[in-house]
Amino acid sequence: MTRFRSSRPGIAFAMQPSRTRHVLPAALVQRLDTVGRVLDAAPMQRFDDERAGQLLAEAEILVTGWGSPPLDAPALALAPHLKLVAHAAGTVKGILGDSLFDRGISVSHAAQANALPVAEFTLAAILFAGKKVFQFRNRYVGDRNRQRTVPIQAEAIGNYRRTVGIIGASRVGRRVIELLSPFDYRILLHDPMVDELEAARLGVERTGLDTLMASADIVSLHAPSLPATRRMIDAGRLALMKDGATFINTARGALVDEAALIAVLNTGRIDAVIDVTDPDIPETTSALFDLPNVFLTPHIAGAVGLERTRLGEMAVDEVIRFIEGRPMLGAIRREDMAHMA
Repeated sequence: MTRFRSSRPGIAFAMQPSRTRHVLPAALVQRLDTVGRVLDAAPMQRFDDERAGQLLAEAEILVTGWGSPPLDAPALALAPHLKLVAHAAGTVKGILGDSLFDRGISVSHAAQANALPVAEFTLAAILFAGKKVFQFRNRYVGDRNRQRTVPIQAEAIGNYRRTVGIIGASRVGRRVIELLSPFDYRILLHDPMVDELEAARLGVERTGLDTLMASADIVSLHAPSLPATRRMIDAGRLALMKDGATFINTARGALVDEAALIAVLNTGRIDAVIDVTDPDIPETTSALFDLPNVFLTPHIAGAVGLERTRLGEMAVDEVIRFIEGRPMLGAIRREDMAHMA
């Protein structure tokens, strides 16, 4: 007996079009329509209107993305036949909860696809940080005199035999380690879930967080944002960093004591590449906008532009695996939610 009401299950979408352009181009929607029935290519942005009621009543598969309304108990009550939620983005914490798992509905996400551009961004940041590119740029542009940049070239900078510290062997953290492997780096890793055998397999040195902070020339943060990790990078740990070291955060702003970070940055002792803050949009008066030793970006390390199509491709692949009865690569269980970002 098939799990669906017909050989071509009904498929609907829920996401905010303005935030998800390029996620599901026409070719991907057409691909879904070959294995199921796309009920309406236009995504739902709310679940409490007549159109949503009609679509949810028929949907057996729901593809969600950024801006999807939450799939709470009232929304699920409108979707009696729902069997799968395939999230074409990373974290699903903002859109689903126990009600969905109570119903036995399967869940998948595209966090692995979103990890790729974050890791690529981080690699670029590490390479630029190692070569002090931002300091060179500031001096060169500041007075348009190349002579002021010459002394920096004689310093102990560059990307040869430097030490990079990775905090968190997450999807992003592991991909960063992989991308760093062709370079002449010593790579330290702090992750309580990784043992010596796994560290050896990854090609890294497993170490404590304080030792990593004190030893690395570049520290890159990739831990999940959980109550246990909130403000894990505090004043004490920032004080351990070497003079001239660089701190990179492409994970979550809540992992860092931002006031403490700004205080140490104000001294000029370290540099920082910051893509995420807490709150996610800093106050316009934040010192992060003005400090010359900070390279601040507006949460863009994850998928932007055409990179978003990877998210849609993974979600569509997951839908096809589910329909065909094969294991999904991004499947999420209830117990996974406690340690997911």
